[in-house]
Amino acid sequence: MGGLRELLERQVERGRVPGAVALVDRGGRIEVEAVGSLHLEQGGGLEDSAPMTRETIFRIASITKPVVAAAVMLLVDDGLIALDDPIRRWLPELAEPRVVRTPGSAIDDTVAAERPITVYDLLTSRCGYGLTADYSLPAVKLIFRDVMRDGMIPQNYAAPDEWLAALARIPLLQQPGEGWQYNVASDLQAVLIARGTGMPLPDFLAERFFGPLGMVDTGFAVPEAKRHRFATLYRTDPETGTLHPADPPDGMWSRVPVFPSGAGGLVSTADDWHAFGRMLLDQGTAHNGRRLLSAESVRLMTSDHLTAGQRAASELFLEGQGWGFGGSVDVTPREPWNVPGRYGWIGGSGTSAHIVPATGTVAILLTQASMTSATPPERLREFWRYAAGAG
Repeated sequence: MGGLRELLERQVERGRVPGAVALVDRGGRIEVEAVGSLHLEQGGGLEDSAPMTRETIFRIASITKPVVAAAVMLLVDDGLIALDDPIRRWLPELAEPRVVRTPGSAIDDTVAAERPITVYDLLTSRCGYGLTADYSLPAVKLIFRDVMRDGMIPQNYAAPDEWLAALARIPLLQQPGEGWQYNVASDLQAVLIARGTGMPLPDFLAERFFGPLGMVDTGFAVPEAKRHRFATLYRTDPETGTLHPADPPDGMWSRVPVFPSGAGGLVSTADDWHAFGRMLLDQGTAHNGRRLLSAESVRLMTSDHLTAGQRAASELFLEGQGWGFGGSVDVTPREPWNVPGRYGWIGGSGTSAHIVPATGTVAILLTQASMTSATPPERLREFWRYAAGAG
């Protein structure tokens, strides 16, 4: 297979990214390329900067979401929780939520929730909390102000109990199960796991997922001994495309935050996420033959759970896609890469990871140049086209 390295080199030459690592596994035929550098020099060039390698560590942002959803399904398989369980057992702060009368209503114009929020509502991102296409809605504004703050800066998050108390003061945007909202449900899953198991989320994931899968470089912080492999994060100017340093290797991910975010807090490598993706393709079985998830849990994770109306209302985030547990599921073959059943997601730090059960493919692209909107940038689309064998 040719062309992947050339594709990545073009992106670096255009100044879109300082560097990138891509992995495409087509049924066991694995292609990996690493180009560019971990950091831009102060003048903007790549001279004398350490090169990207297969072992480079990235802030993977929202491709954290599938991993955390899978961890919830571990608890389902263990019998600790059930999908139809109300979350009030573990998150009593949300036992009796209020709901704005209409999405555009003032936050004090509310009605009672018609039913409890369930674990299933969290996994399908239909709990009533989160982002929609209209960021100007009063309830969404409060999410940004009091709860999300800046997801690219994990140390900005409050501790879980304080965070959940702040969220509980905000009314739901819709009745539980009524509509799809982005992001917040994954952080609620993180709190659910910690409270349900009595273990900090980083410890639970390390013991039950990262260890068994051999994900040796995945976690919520990068230890000092590994920081020479950790790429600098850059924010992309939406007007000019210029890259500005946002977080150095010894910055925000140098220690575990008080709130390990299930929506976007992990660091990882291409090989580590590949191990996770292959486990999903292998119906919950790790490369060493150890079963981590039941086949039914994987099926539920990677199936679309949205109605046609919910998909249509979420087009800003989901282009011809529905939503499984923690990731999108392609429904409509709009583009060559939109194979029905393709599951995965993208991250605001410039990351992308998907599996395609129909073809046995895992496709991962990792950069550290932030997205500027919810619409995937052309560099991701170019990679998806390549991974689909369409150019």
